[in-house]
Amino acid sequence: FDFIADFAGKLPMDVISELMGVPKEDRARIRGLADAVMHRDDGVADVPQEAIEASMELLVYYADMVAQRRKQPTDDLTTALLEAEIDGDRLADDEIMAFLFLMVVAGNETTTKLLGNAAYWGWKNPDQLATVHADHSRVPLWVEETLRYDTSSQILARTVVSDIEFYDTTLHDGDVLLLLPGSAHRDERVFDEPDEYRIGRDIGSKLQRFGSGAHFCLGAHLARMEARVALTEFFER
Repeated sequence: FDFIADFAGKLPMDVISELMGVPKEDRARIRGLADAVMHRDDGVADVPQEAIEASMELLVYYADMVAQRRKQPTDDLTTALLEAEIDGDRLADDEIMAFLFLMVVAGNETTTKLLGNAAYWGWKNPDQLATVHADHSRVPLWVEETLRYDTSSQILARTVVSDIEFYDTTLHDGDVLLLLPGSAHRDERVFDEPDEYRIGRDIGSKLQRFGSGAHFCLGAHLARMEARVALTEFFER
């Protein structure tokens, strides 16, 4: 498990940096900054000063990277964003920097938690993990059950845009609604014996981990692929 912990801590951000075009020699530093952005002190609601400073340093780095790609395009996501055009409309530099920063926040800690949760709940349920050890093609089922059982993001906030009624409660335009996907995944009306960690259960399209509709996570397929590759390598080793 030391191996999977080390692997999980490095893989997601290194994959994101590879997509963006961050040079290999800078990736350890960028990973450290990304981790610092997400750090929160126990019992403290405010964002720590270290996280603010790390955010600013990341934005400065990405601003410089965007400027370099404008002068010399390369085969990476940053250049693709610079070249993207719809009816003559292109993204401004600050929009591209915001997108790159969003990838750090949305795609780093979440996938790291997915890998850590899969290893932990597999260890806590050895009878379930034994089925994956015997047949590595079941790794995707391991990933999906982990996404259901212990989702990386437990709370999402959405603004209500028109009056709507849920279970005899009226929500009004402008209300802020807190959604709890972790709770939804334990709904006995949707999942059979939801408090059991059962690799291979029928999940279908009922998973709320990556949102839905206009809010569906752009990195859902990447996160699943990273988890499948990492956990398969874990067992191969």
